[in-house]
Amino acid sequence: MSPIENSPGRRSAELGAMLRGEAGVLAGWVAEAAPGRTWRQAGIILVGAGAFGAAMGSWRAPEQAVFAAVKLPGILLGTAVGNALLNGLLAPLLGINLRLRASLAAVLTSFALAAAILGAFSPLMAFLVWNLPPLAPGHPETVGAHNVMLLTLVGVIAFAGVTANLRLLQLLRRLGGGDAEARRILFAWLAGNLLFGSQLSWILRPFIGSPGLPVEFLRAEAFHGNFFESVFHTVRQLWTDF
Repeated sequence: MSPIENSPGRRSAELGAMLRGEAGVLAGWVAEAAPGRTWRQAGIILVGAGAFGAAMGSWRAPEQAVFAAVKLPGILLGTAVGNALLNGLLAPLLGINLRLRASLAAVLTSFALAAAILGAFSPLMAFLVWNLPPLAPGHPETVGAHNVMLLTLVGVIAFAGVTANLRLLQLLRRLGGGDAEARRILFAWLAGNLLFGSQLSWILRPFIGSPGLPVEFLRAEAFHGNFFESVFHTVRQLWTDF
């Protein structure tokens, strides 16, 4: 890669194009699949998702902030790889001839955009943490605050993921499919993100911890239950409290 291509101005221009979802530029990235750009996008995921993870984990303890800052980027990168493999197989069946390398480049671009959105939300998450009651056993408002935090996290992460994928809808059209084919691929991306990401987040919990449980990197029962069951019980508890 030449010094011009690796210059700060060029990297800034690429970041701006990604945030705006410029379909023509992104289509060129997918066709080229340059290793340098792949590493930069992975770096965006590490920084953006890491900042968001640190903000939400700080509600529990400084150690939990470090754990969450490590685990959340890992979830995004793992989901990106799994989803790229899945979509590399599904895309030709759904109407777009997308090779595995191109699938990885497209999915990684969407995850880098999602991580940038999460990074932008990290100050707001830190503000929420600052204003919530402390996460401590026996505190009368802990249970309600914990449920609010969990649902806020699910909502923000879902918003970032859906927004990132919707911004790439025009990219899918550019890659050779019409509107119907692009929407089918988009739906497959969203479904894959939901299935891979939600279960990975369940296995790698906790991110903020629970009242009365110790600060830990992984739970002993990490492979018990599933994400959707947990969200259902949280919503039901909030509904009962109100």
